[in-house]
Amino acid sequence: MIGRKLSAWQRAGLLDEQTVVAIRAYEADHARPLALWAAIGIGALAIGLGLVSVVAANWEDIPGRLRLAVHFAALAGLAALLWRVPRARADDRPWMQEAALFVFGVLGLTFFGHLGQVYQTSAPLWQPLSLWLVLFGPVLLLRGSSWLTAILFAGVIVWASWGFADPVRTQFGADRRPDVVIGLTTALPVLLAPLGAWMRERDARDGFWCRLEQLGFAYAIGCASLVAVASGFGEMDGDGLFSFGAQMAQVIVGLAAAALLVGARRGRSGQALGGAVAGAALTILLSRMIGDSQLAAGILFMALWVGVALAALYGGWRGVFQLAVAAVAVRLVILSFELASDLLTSGFGLILAGLLIFGIAWAAVRLSRRLAPERGEGA
Repeated sequence: MIGRKLSAWQRAGLLDEQTVVAIRAYEADHARPLALWAAIGIGALAIGLGLVSVVAANWEDIPGRLRLAVHFAALAGLAALLWRVPRARADDRPWMQEAALFVFGVLGLTFFGHLGQVYQTSAPLWQPLSLWLVLFGPVLLLRGSSWLTAILFAGVIVWASWGFADPVRTQFGADRRPDVVIGLTTALPVLLAPLGAWMRERDARDGFWCRLEQLGFAYAIGCASLVAVASGFGEMDGDGLFSFGAQMAQVIVGLAAAALLVGARRGRSGQALGGAVAGAALTILLSRMIGDSQLAAGILFMALWVGVALAALYGGWRGVFQLAVAAVAVRLVILSFELASDLLTSGFGLILAGLLIFGIAWAAVRLSRRLAPERGEGA
């Protein structure tokens, strides 16, 4: 693919022959043998599934402590391997280290589950997940380099946060968790965005911190979108997650994260990120004024994603801009069905939605060509 593009660019006069030769040489030296890695991955998966099948066939016959000892030995062996591999050698083969880190983290997660199974513990799930974050999280933060470890780390934070926010659990002697605690806990993953933005300027592993930043940003926009949808069903007067205290706590954390993003990343990209996250926080605030109006909820949802699209244009994120336009278009179609009372109004609603989508697409293409570069700094 890149060979054809280089040839086309050379014929168009964009690159001279010397530059093309240098690019080809660089790509040849840094090419990733995807077929080889796929074969290695399939082989490792086959071995892993085989071991699981062998162990599962004799699971009840193996003493619990022996199973734990073998599990812990595998965990310790992989930890020793990661410790002994120098950072310089790991940088030469980042995908090998990333795969080892991911397996190490998953082994840690399953070890806590295994421990609970053997000793029949009844601790809530957020407790072992929090312990995993304390013991294994620093390793991923210090050595992670791409999506694999970033998703694992962020996923456990989200899982632990929502597990802790269970309203039926007691807190400080009360019969249930306070609404403010629920809001603060469920908003915690949003802080991954400013953390990633801050560390991108201070650590060489830009890829890892960029992924954490993107995951925190996606969490903020995704949660605000769900709240906007739920507001149309009259869910904003409930307890727990949809209570006033919980949502005000989420708004405060969201606005704080937006301010931290702007401070951590100077320039248009940081301002765009901060603006989009602030818009997500304000969406949660405005959702309390919707009542049970499907039309108002749909408009709020689309306003959120229009804001994301504008932020994407300002920051130069072509992919995010296209996603935002698609989200608005899909919501328009859904809204036409929600507002239809019979087949006739449904038909007119779909026609109107289609015309609006054509208009949005036309405006999006013109704006994208005029304002958005091919590739921005990354969300």
